[in-house]
Amino acid sequence: MKLYLIRHGRQCSRLCNVDVDLSEEGYRQASLLGERLFREKIQAVYSSSLLRAVETAQAANLYWNVEHFIRPELGEISFGDMEGMSDEEIAAAYKDFKAQQGRMEEDLPYPGGECAADVVRRAEPVFMEMVHSGYDRIAVVTHGGVIRSMVAHYLGIPMARWRILGASLENCSITQLDWDEENSRFLLERFNDYAHLEACPDLLRRAWVGTEN
Repeated sequence: MKLYLIRHGRQCSRLCNVDVDLSEEGYRQASLLGERLFREKIQAVYSSSLLRAVETAQAANLYWNVEHFIRPELGEISFGDMEGMSDEEIAAAYKDFKAQQGRMEEDLPYPGGECAADVVRRAEPVFMEMVHSGYDRIAVVTHGGVIRSMVAHYLGIPMARWRILGASLENCSITQLDWDEENSRFLLERFNDYAHLEACPDLLRRAWVGTEN
């Protein structure tokens, strides 16, 4: 079976992990995603319960017309005390933490928030639920921190180095995990695939925000 891990579309706020709607660009991204994956014959869509993920799933699902399951466990890594802050505020207030995090020597929790291992503990049961769901092709609309944490986990990358997997995943990019039934493990088939967005430079993250927490 195949899991298509999708980072949600662009939201209407640049503040850290606020629960807000998609922007107009986010809906465009989701539509292009839905069209791109139409040929894959998606059988179900899962999403986190955050608005930007739910709305991305709903918009893309106009092309698939399949059942939509909402799982809060697929929500973004908790940035704790940073949530609701701007990138500039975070850079100023958490300079030492960001420097320590950048060295990737340990799986640091965000101040007042989660570490990558925390994400794996809460999200992996949902991944196993999908593996045993009876579906062969599932779209999973989630978040950058979740995708990078889970891919690191399944590749055997130390949790301290989860951030080595892409400085910034594109909104509505596709990361594909294929389940190897014989060996009970996931195989990474593609990572941060955003070919469906390349014809629209205004939909890429470099046109919107330059940093990634």
